[in-house]
Amino acid sequence: QVQLVESGGGLVQPGGSLRLSCAASGSIFSLYGMAWYRQAPGKQRERVAAITSGGSTNYADSVKGRFTISRDNAKNTVYLQMNSLKPEDTAVYYCNADISTSSRGPVNYWGQGTQVTVSS
Repeated sequence: QVQLVESGGGLVQPGGSLRLSCAASGSIFSLYGMAWYRQAPGKQRERVAAITSGGSTNYADSVKGRFTISRDNAKNTVYLQMNSLKPEDTAVYYCNADISTSSRGPVNYWGQGTQVTVSS
């Protein structure tokens, strides 16, 4: 069984920073692409940032230049450094990853989510 566990959310003032972490655990054979999504109340879930197993990254236009995604393959962990936070960044942030637990193909997994609130 594979689990994705996020941490690092919380309340921060506008202009502040937070760093989210997501650790994958369980019987992991291979870890492929990883990503962060967010969902604000009344809105659809959107992809914020993604990173391939080789380290290539992709960002939503709304966070380019402010957020940085990275990963530590030795720790099966992905990070999201969020700087210059705005009230519109308030949302539940979810970790997502493609993981294989055997020599067969990957399965997509979601974390439980962590709340990020940007408010003065």
